[in-house]
Amino acid sequence: MSYNLLKGKKGIIFGALDERSIAWKTALRCHEEGADLVLTNAPVALRMGEINKLAEQVNAPVIGADVTNMDDIKKLFEESMKHFGGKIDFILHSIGMSVNVRKGKSYTEINYEWNQKTLDISATSLHRVLRTAWDMDALSEWASVVALTYIAAQRVFPDYNEMADAKSLLESITRSFGYYYGTKNKVRINTVSQSPTRTTAGSGVKGFDGFITYAEKMSPLGNATGEDCANYCVTLFSDLTKYVTMQNLFHDGGFSFTGVTPAVIEMMKEE
Repeated sequence: MSYNLLKGKKGIIFGALDERSIAWKTALRCHEEGADLVLTNAPVALRMGEINKLAEQVNAPVIGADVTNMDDIKKLFEESMKHFGGKIDFILHSIGMSVNVRKGKSYTEINYEWNQKTLDISATSLHRVLRTAWDMDALSEWASVVALTYIAAQRVFPDYNEMADAKSLLESITRSFGYYYGTKNKVRINTVSQSPTRTTAGSGVKGFDGFITYAEKMSPLGNATGEDCANYCVTLFSDLTKYVTMQNLFHDGGFSFTGVTPAVIEMMKEE
């Protein structure tokens, strides 16, 4: 169901990889709510070809950008504003990558060069995007930026590895830049801490299947789906949340504030 919450708004969606990704689902919902979109991802991801299918569905151009390259990001904003004929109203940052996780390195033995790449792509990229938009005056007044994060930024989930550090940095950048951008022209910046979700990236974390079952039993409302996360992002892009900024917003069915549940206790007994 559409409520026209984003009618007339223009936004950039980072990170739509395939139909399983939250960014993909968010792009669909933004389109349904009346938004005009630009889709972007890293050149290597674009070569996979999936994003072109989404582009057809939401009638959006695809502009490749390496988020570790300031020139690429500047070009993305230039071409996006040219396409929109004006400034940008919202951005979704759905970007995360860990070489150490891919290579099976534990947290206590991470390769530091790989770690730097993880932080650069997964967190510092948000600063680069915001800095570029700031320098170019690319965001409209009351624009909204949302970055996807995870509760491992606050609690230890051993197999989440160095990505926990990256998400901590991501949330810190959100708060700090949120202050400056809020005072400059009312731009609001938030992170959404989503339930474990069966995306291509999420499923690559060791022990994911067992953990998603645990989280389901720990959450009073159950795990939030990718579709519901997309709905939540739409509300944050809309004018209904104009005074929400610098927040880490848990979208996890109550998992983040639940100590234990009978279902989890029973699961432990079964073992």
